[in-house]
Amino acid sequence: MRHIYTLLMYLLMPAILLRLWWRGRRNPAYRERVGERFGYLPNDVPQGCLWIHAVSVGESQATQPMVQWLMEEYPGMPVVMTTTTPTGGQRVTQLYGERIRHLYFPYDSPAIMQRYFEALKPVAVIIMETEVWPNMLHYCRQNSIPVALANARLSEKSAQGYHKFSFITAAAFRCFDLVIAQAGADAQRLVDSGVRQEVMHVCGSIKFEVKVPQSVREQGELLRAGLGADRPVWIAASTHENEETVVLDAHSRVLERYPDALLIIVPRHPERFDTVAGLIESSGFTCVRRTDEQLPLTDVSVYLGDVMGELPIFYGAADVAFVGGSIAPIGGHNILEPAALGVAVVFGPHMQNFLEISRMMLEAGAALQTSEEDLAEVVMSLLGDPVQREEIGQHGQEVVESNQGALECTRQAIEHLLEMRA
Repeated sequence: MRHIYTLLMYLLMPAILLRLWWRGRRNPAYRERVGERFGYLPNDVPQGCLWIHAVSVGESQATQPMVQWLMEEYPGMPVVMTTTTPTGGQRVTQLYGERIRHLYFPYDSPAIMQRYFEALKPVAVIIMETEVWPNMLHYCRQNSIPVALANARLSEKSAQGYHKFSFITAAAFRCFDLVIAQAGADAQRLVDSGVRQEVMHVCGSIKFEVKVPQSVREQGELLRAGLGADRPVWIAASTHENEETVVLDAHSRVLERYPDALLIIVPRHPERFDTVAGLIESSGFTCVRRTDEQLPLTDVSVYLGDVMGELPIFYGAADVAFVGGSIAPIGGHNILEPAALGVAVVFGPHMQNFLEISRMMLEAGAALQTSEEDLAEVVMSLLGDPVQREEIGQHGQEVVESNQGALECTRQAIEHLLEMRA
C-alpha cells in the first residue's frame, strides 16, 4: 500500500512545488535551498550523524534539553537537524549556531529519500512529536537504521485521520524502533495507530524541562522597566490569522478600563509581521514595532514583536499572557514558557495539541481558559487583580517544576536506541 502513497506523492508534486513557491511570496526563504528538499545536499554535510527532525519552531525549541544532553554525552557525534519551515530553521540556528547543521527536510519519495540518506549516512534518526513519513521510515527499516519518535503526542482528531488511511500509515508506525510518548492517552492512540507495544515508553513531555536563563529574566525586567512598571501590560503570543482581530477587539475594551494599557502582539509566523502591522494601524491603534528600536510610550497602545527568538523576553515583561493558536482552531501552542516565568496564562478553547498539559494547568489553578467573547473580561479581571495574577503565576511555576523528569526518562530510552547502531 506504500506504493499507492508514493504514487500520490509523485502526482501531487507539482501542487507541492506551487505551494512552496506561493509561500515564498510572503517569506522568500521558502524559495531558498530548494535542492535540499529534493535530496541534493551540500558536499560538506556531516556523515555518520544523528539526524533529528523538528518540523517547525515549537518542535525545534522542544529539542533543546535533549540536544544539550546529546552533545555533552556524545561529543564526537555530529548532529543534523531538519525542519520543514524556514522559521524552524532560523530557530535551530539561534539555539545552536554552528554546533548543529541545519537542512530542510526532503520530500517523502523513495528516490529523494535514498539520496538524502546516502548523503548523510545517519547512525540513527529521531523525529520530534508526530511526523510520520512512510518512505522515510521504510528506508530506515530496510537499512537497519534505528528510528525514534520522541516527545510524541497524538490528538484524538489526528488519530482519526490516521485511522482513515491506516492501510498506509499502520505499516509506517510499525517501523519505529522507539516511541517516547508524552502521556498514556497519546501512547494508547499511537499503539492503536500501529506502533508496536514493545517499543512504547511514556516519559512525559520534555517541554516541562524549561530552563529560563537568568539573562532572559533580566532582559524581561529591563524591558518592563522601559515600558513602565505600573503600566498594565498583556501579551498575545504566537497568534494566527483571524486571532489578531479578536485580540485587538479585546484590547479596545481593555483600554476603556485601563487607558494606558499596552498590548504586545507576537505573531506565530514572521511572514505575517507586515500584515499584522497593517491590521493594527487600520484598526485605529497606535503601534510601535520591535524593529523600530524604540519603546512604546504611554500614547502607544500596541507593541508589535516583529522579531524571532525574543518571545521569552516579551513574556517576562507582561502581566498576563494569552497564548494563541487556541482561539483559531490550530490546537494551541506551548503554555509552559510563560508559566515558567510566573506569568498568568490565558488560552482559548482549542488546545487539542496540548490537551494533557492544559488540563494539568487548569486543575492546578495555573491558567484560565476563555472563549473569544470573554477574552477581554478575563484579561481585565487579571490586570485589575495582582493577587490573582501572582497566585496563577506561582501555580504555573509549580506545575512546570513538579513535572520535570521527562528528560531523564527520554535519555535512558535514547541511549538504548543509540546502542542499536549497526
